[in-house]
Amino acid sequence: MQPEKIPPRLEIRNLVRDFEGRRVVDDVSLQIQPGQVTCLLGPSGCGKSTTLRMIAGVDMQDAGEIYVDGELICDTVFRVPPERRSIGLMFQDFALFPHLSVGKNVAFGLDGKGPEVQDRVREMLGRVGLANYIDAYPHELSGGEQQRVALARALAPQPKIMLMDEPFSGLDNRLRDGIRDETLELLKQEDTAVLLVTHEPEEAMRMADEIALMRDGKIVQQGAPYNIYRAPMDKAAVAFFSDINVIESEVNGALAVTPFGQFLAPGYPDGSRVEIVFRPQHMGIDFDRGGLGPAPTPERGRAARGVVERARFMGSESLVEFRMDHDGSRLRATVPNVFLPKQGTPLWLTIRRDRCFVFPRQD
Repeated sequence: MQPEKIPPRLEIRNLVRDFEGRRVVDDVSLQIQPGQVTCLLGPSGCGKSTTLRMIAGVDMQDAGEIYVDGELICDTVFRVPPERRSIGLMFQDFALFPHLSVGKNVAFGLDGKGPEVQDRVREMLGRVGLANYIDAYPHELSGGEQQRVALARALAPQPKIMLMDEPFSGLDNRLRDGIRDETLELLKQEDTAVLLVTHEPEEAMRMADEIALMRDGKIVQQGAPYNIYRAPMDKAAVAFFSDINVIESEVNGALAVTPFGQFLAPGYPDGSRVEIVFRPQHMGIDFDRGGLGPAPTPERGRAARGVVERARFMGSESLVEFRMDHDGSRLRATVPNVFLPKQGTPLWLTIRRDRCFVFPRQD
């Protein structure tokens, strides 16, 4: 006998939403398992929050279906009300009721008024480290404490799914990492499926088991953070996660020729114009030794010379900007610790060939 296939905790199929003749969400599909954190990552206006609102039931899709544990909860005809979807919500502004105590805020979404409700409230406040604040009011709490109350309130009804829309963006940077980690640990303990919306790549990389990269209403790439970062689908995907350098070239014999040597360009016909894209941390620097430069290596290929235009210390690393001798283009390199060569200093540069991406040139 074949083992029974367990459906995803949340599944959305081919969601579409139009506003005033403009397609805001375009054929979006996702699956999230219990205990899994998926991030919808993309720039503002790409359709992330609209997708969340449709899943929550506060907005209706124009096409597509939404399932929880394999059961249809919404299509364009049938619709389970938001309060019956077993979906929790967390937003940037926390949305705590200022006239209610912390305990009553957490109890708000729970059915009944008996001792079991108070037991659940005390349990959840204890799990977020705020057991002693049950009678306090939101204005008496710090931003981080309010965030934890919002989390306790959202988790108190034991939702199967948690939707989070930029929930940490209002927090001070000093608090943000700790609150994010605490939140993630608690959600994992509850075995909750999480869909987190963010425009910050660092937050997505830190929290997500899987990232769905959105652009212009579509999911353009989906996978584990490591795979999205190491195997981006196009130049825009590389640039969303970090600064980039770009070298233009033309393909001949499946090779793109550059001042840094030849780069493999399989699948491109001769004469194709391409861009070699790489991140500043993958550029190596060596001092000009008598004008000869370092010898080529299989890993880094040939060296090309540039002249320092500016160098800045960024805290954990230094950013050095160069004007290249061969064509006057500008490239940037990041170097760990302090490295601040003077403007006008000639240096030899190499590129990590295994960290470069070759894409069609975008005119």
